[in-house]
Amino acid sequence: MGPVNNLNYLLNHLAAVLGKQSDQILKEQLGIGYSQYRILMALEWNPRVQQNIIANHLGQTEASISRQVKLLKQKGLLITKTDPRNKRKHINLPTPMGMQITEAATDVLKRSLSQDLDQFSEDNILKLNQNLGALHKIICQPNKLGACDHQFN
Repeated sequence: MGPVNNLNYLLNHLAAVLGKQSDQILKEQLGIGYSQYRILMALEWNPRVQQNIIANHLGQTEASISRQVKLLKQKGLLITKTDPRNKRKHINLPTPMGMQITEAATDVLKRSLSQDLDQFSEDNILKLNQNLGALHKIICQPNKLGACDHQFN
């Protein structure tokens, strides 16, 4: 059985290729990388989330998240405030410009992927989305390594 007949290989390969393509598109069009976009998305979903939790959910190290957060702050896309509930904690929040960039990046990536998906029927795309959502629910169950805390409907 070759690699293209191996589901695990295909899923990981497609994720890696899409990640590289997304990184290049976002850098060219918006001046941010895909890792920075993913951090902005995580903070848009939950602005109180700590960097170690973001790192866990994104499969990155805390050091890499910290570096990307620093770059996002330098670009004016994030600010850090002291948590009013716990003065020892800091909260990273997207700035209005950070939220605009996140929305623009989402649109750019949607358009880019839709060009590739134009080769499929609407029914096949719907089925793919449903199957990936079902797979997500199985793989990202609580207490599993790298599991996330959001569910797709």
